[in-house]
Amino acid sequence: MKSPKQKYTIADIARELGTTTSTVSRALQDNPRISLKMRKAVQELAQKNNYQPDYRAASLRRGSAKTIGVLVPKVDRHFFATVLSGIDDVMAGEGYSVIICQSFESFEKEQQLVQSLMYGKVDGLIASISTETKDVTHFETLVSKGLPLVFFDRVWESLRVSKVLVDDYQGAVMAVEHLIENGCKTIAHFAGPQHINVYRNRTKGYLNTLKKHGLEVDEKLIFHDVITRDTGCKAMQKILNMSSLPDAIFSSGDYSALGAILCAKEAGVSIPEQLAITGFANEPWDSFFEPSLTSVDQHAFDIGRQAASLLLDELKNKKPSFVPKTIVLSPELIVRKSSIKTL
Repeated sequence: MKSPKQKYTIADIARELGTTTSTVSRALQDNPRISLKMRKAVQELAQKNNYQPDYRAASLRRGSAKTIGVLVPKVDRHFFATVLSGIDDVMAGEGYSVIICQSFESFEKEQQLVQSLMYGKVDGLIASISTETKDVTHFETLVSKGLPLVFFDRVWESLRVSKVLVDDYQGAVMAVEHLIENGCKTIAHFAGPQHINVYRNRTKGYLNTLKKHGLEVDEKLIFHDVITRDTGCKAMQKILNMSSLPDAIFSSGDYSALGAILCAKEAGVSIPEQLAITGFANEPWDSFFEPSLTSVDQHAFDIGRQAASLLLDELKNKKPSFVPKTIVLSPELIVRKSSIKTL
């Protein structure tokens, strides 16, 4: 039994499992050359004994490899792809390589990726959490082991790390104010999962703007967990079955807004004359279909650049008393045909 002052090492894991240190090292990095059974045994033993890799020694062994990880929910979303471009724009200029990982909105996958990145592969991590994430122990462990972490967009607000966000609350206020200015009084809302900061703040902006203008908040017009094209269409079908249509929909995302538009048009509803619609994200296809979609732009490239700059600052200036920073960017409402009613 090791004393509290003695670190549990790769050699200890190898001895207990009757294998080599090189096999253990590869297993900790989730190397596919090592059997799944051995990888699982190594990682479970490492976690049980609170194994902490020596990142400084690993960095010296790597020489000037200079690699960071970026964890996103889905790389095929224009927002996340643009954030990645902003990150690479900064990191490439500093000689860093970027490893891109996708959680595919899976909490379990996110945990696995963070653990894999934690064991010596990267110098730091930039991450946006999945919609399933309600526990950030894996990120807390990463931070406790001394690996720099910067959150962006979907963040865990109580975790003491640097963060980069857009003002989602203000973006929602701008969108709903715009609908009200165009004569809308009964405004439905497609809300995302409320445990995720971005969707919670967009819903708050929607609710507070209605109250500010003395408009009724109708719970029947708030549809929860509607962030995909399919769920947007299903929510629109529920609206079509109501005795009367609302004037407008403020959607927390462009994909659910697209689903609503396609479903409404198929049912013969005229947009924006009968139903005005706004989205959130300003996807590039927003202007390609009819009617073009009004949406909130999040300045994704700037988010990526700011996140990379914060991580670089932490990597270059390692101080015993690290003070995290939070950067909040201002959104921009891009007005198109889908929300402009003829008054």
